[in-house]
Amino acid sequence: MNMNIREMRAQLGDTQSEFSARYHIPFRTVQNWETGMRKPPEYVADLLEQRIKEDLTNRKTLSLPKYDPQKKDLPSRSSYVGALSWLQAVRDCIGEPVVFALDNALMCQGNFGGRSDEYIVWVYGDDSVMKFNGVVVLGNRIGAQNIKNRNGLLYTDFNRTVYDALANENILDMQGITEAVSRYFYSNGDSFDGLFVAPEYQDRFERLASDAIEYYEN
Repeated sequence: MNMNIREMRAQLGDTQSEFSARYHIPFRTVQNWETGMRKPPEYVADLLEQRIKEDLTNRKTLSLPKYDPQKKDLPSRSSYVGALSWLQAVRDCIGEPVVFALDNALMCQGNFGGRSDEYIVWVYGDDSVMKFNGVVVLGNRIGAQNIKNRNGLLYTDFNRTVYDALANENILDMQGITEAVSRYFYSNGDSFDGLFVAPEYQDRFERLASDAIEYYEN
């Protein structure tokens, strides 16, 4: 471990409470680590340092962007019949490599049709693409193993899309991912086999799964 716990927390700009909630570590444990009363096991500290480095690279968005007249506008969703043709136009307008995420990834996967008034565009890519209205950058990098390609559109695979939805549910309209997970369940023999959920999001996924099972029943 190259940094102590306090230094790692300071890099994130988190309070002790926020740090505790982010990594599911008891608040008192964080305090004890920082005061030196106790030390985290070396393997825990190394794993935590790795997670923090990833979070510094892929900072979680806390709020949705508001319209800014100083920014450029992307093509309007209502000008296109299909979601894919709209995303292709968005990609061409952005002009930089991006990987579509969340609802936009679901559109590429064919799991969600989107909305006629779609405004938010979720991507992995360079921060410079936020010069366009409606663009939310989830992170600057993403592993190649999580990327799919359809007609030249790069997007996150289904497992990563579910992960991102659970990580960003506080700002995401969950209709799209709920519909997609419901389709997965019923087309997979009434099973979620094949979906891999990070332990820290297991409780959230169980709530999502319950909503998904009931989605087409309501």
